[in-house]
Amino acid sequence: MTEPLPETNPASPPETSPKKRRVQSVLFMCNYNAVRSAAAEAIARAYFGKSTYVQSAGVRSGEPTDPFMIAALDEIGIDASRHRPRTIEELEDWEGLNFDLIITLSPEAHHRALDLTHTLAADVEYWPTPDPTLVQEASREQRLDAYRDVRDGLTQRIKARLKS
Repeated sequence: MTEPLPETNPASPPETSPKKRRVQSVLFMCNYNAVRSAAAEAIARAYFGKSTYVQSAGVRSGEPTDPFMIAALDEIGIDASRHRPRTIEELEDWEGLNFDLIITLSPEAHHRALDLTHTLAADVEYWPTPDPTLVQEASREQRLDAYRDVRDGLTQRIKARLKS
């Protein structure tokens, strides 16, 4: 009778695995940096901004920060009104890409992050996050509910992932 394989790799002790290591810097990425990654940045800064360096960027440039996302964040006391969308190239030119962790929120951002990490020592995690801007033919309250769902899902995951 053979022994079951251990759940962790003995060559990588649990305290140094990417999931267990304390994250000191995190980059959130989505397509345009106007909704999902902008919200994730604002949430992470609100809860972990004193202990973790937080930024966000998009694959492409797009519209200003979405007013529905600003409203959804405002409901929980987070002010994202000063956020200005930026691309990953703009962020790289401005300060470089020195992050422990890159969290991608859309398939396109995930592929771009994987391309970037060929030359970076950063872990990449994909958190599939629905795009609330796709809820168009609905009342204002129904549209806002889609943004709240994204906000609440991101808040829960960010708190779980970045806690010390």
